[in-house]
Amino acid sequence: MKTSRRSFIQKSGLFLAGAGLLSPSLRAAFDPATITGIQLYSVREDMKRDPRATLEALAKMGFRYVEHANYIDRKFYGYPAASFKKLLDELGLKMLSGHTVMGKDHWDAGRKEFTDSWKQTVEDAALVGQELVISPWLDESLRKTYDDMLRYMEVFNQSGELCKQWGMRFGYHNHNFEFTQKLNGQTVYDIILAQTDPALVVQQLDIGNLYGTGADAYQIIKAHPGRFLSLHVKDEIKTGKGEMNDGYESTVLGTGVANTRSVTDLGKKSGGTLHFIIEQESYQGKTPLACAKEDLQIMKSWGY
Repeated sequence: MKTSRRSFIQKSGLFLAGAGLLSPSLRAAFDPATITGIQLYSVREDMKRDPRATLEALAKMGFRYVEHANYIDRKFYGYPAASFKKLLDELGLKMLSGHTVMGKDHWDAGRKEFTDSWKQTVEDAALVGQELVISPWLDESLRKTYDDMLRYMEVFNQSGELCKQWGMRFGYHNHNFEFTQKLNGQTVYDIILAQTDPALVVQQLDIGNLYGTGADAYQIIKAHPGRFLSLHVKDEIKTGKGEMNDGYESTVLGTGVANTRSVTDLGKKSGGTLHFIIEQESYQGKTPLACAKEDLQIMKSWGY
């Protein structure tokens, strides 16, 4: 249960402010209503033991949307895309987004095109019903210098073009280094925002991951209206080392210090947020499924 999100990722290897920027076909692909879902990393051990039973339990709680964090060898939690889609359908669930790291092995710089591995990732995401293909990590080798960042942000834009061909959008999910590492006087996150095309690259802002960096999620959303189609809705408490080695770990929504409701409400009001994805990685003695149930009840009480 103490496995860090960073370790897991390394091992497993906006709505636009101007909706008119989207093509008619892409606009039609998106439901304008907001959705409340859960990142399945919240119940990762349960998913490892029994994906079907875990998904069934989430569905019985009232969840209708899930976001994956496990795609290995062209399988979601051990299921090929078509089989996992069938399982979700049987349980009344939809998986509109998912986390798969887009790394240096996915881009052939010499040929200036994606490798088959990333093309298959995007294809399988479409087959399982995703609208968003989200990369939740930026390898250190891709952000050593400002010029490195500029080159890979163009790959981000190219991934947006690829996903667009499948009726989806590409996105990025932050951890904490984006707000502490600076290149050419700018934070990595500011570079990402400045160098990616909002029509091609969605931002999924994780409220909790950035909390211990001194960055302010509320002010980030306020400064960049319309850029955050998806939020990871998370609360934090101070416990020592923490999940990001920043002294904080996640907890049941509304019981921590991350000003979660205000940030979430701002996302809905002006951040362009349509996807509100619950994530809790630490549980303070409770079971992950019990926390998931509490988190959903809190979100409902907040009007989501």
